[in-house]
Amino acid sequence: MPEHRARSGRPLLEREPELAAVDEALRQLTGLRADGGESRERPRGGLLAFSGTAGLGKTTLLAETRRRAADQGCTVLSARGGDQEQRVAFHVARQLLQPQLAGSGESELRSSLGSWYGIVGPALGLCAAGDGAAPDPQGLRDGLDWVVTHLAQRRAPVVLVLDDAHWADPESLGWLAAFAPRAAELSMLIVVAYRPEELPEHAGSFRGLPGSTGHRPLDLEPLTADAIRDLVRASVGEHADDAFCRECWSVTAGNPFE
Repeated sequence: MPEHRARSGRPLLEREPELAAVDEALRQLTGLRADGGESRERPRGGLLAFSGTAGLGKTTLLAETRRRAADQGCTVLSARGGDQEQRVAFHVARQLLQPQLAGSGESELRSSLGSWYGIVGPALGLCAAGDGAAPDPQGLRDGLDWVVTHLAQRRAPVVLVLDDAHWADPESLGWLAAFAPRAAELSMLIVVAYRPEELPEHAGSFRGLPGSTGHRPLDLEPLTADAIRDLVRASVGEHADDAFCRECWSVTAGNPFE
């Protein structure tokens, strides 16, 4: 059985279609063919969405996506939604952008944020608010659009990865859903993973995002009995017999986390 192993050492079993989709999206983004040569096609970005219930390996798949993107010289922006942080406005946006901008001096930061310095800077925790007043939400979204577009132009190609999008704060999720269609015109690939059954009511625009960009989300399937057998033996040793491995598959319903 084909096996891919993430940097963490956890095997990625029966995820060949998903990894092939990642590789194809990265080829389109970087303009490189599978053999490493340059493609004649114009590099283009886009959206890649993975959906599935808890424990099917979405996080491991995104970790491998980040590794492959970094290996190809991409700038990687990464964030993860959190059950405890959903009420913190723009928490996900801060995760995406702070690591890219936090080490900048004030003059460099002003250059990176442009005229949006006074609005986006405080929201991302990069500088103090001038008058302490809360920024206009639409103005803040417009500022994030400009900052991310500017970043994509300066540090292309860019791969933006969001795990557990179902737990992202409403402000970040709404902004990302509105911004994502622009990725096709930028050297940016947006990769998201989420549990469809746990998307909140406020995620309506995000829920329809994959379809609106011409792509359907890739649904992760439970592993087969053969894959669970390999996973069990990789974990406890080759002495695990077929009957035991089969029972593990039956009990876990093919969920690798279980």
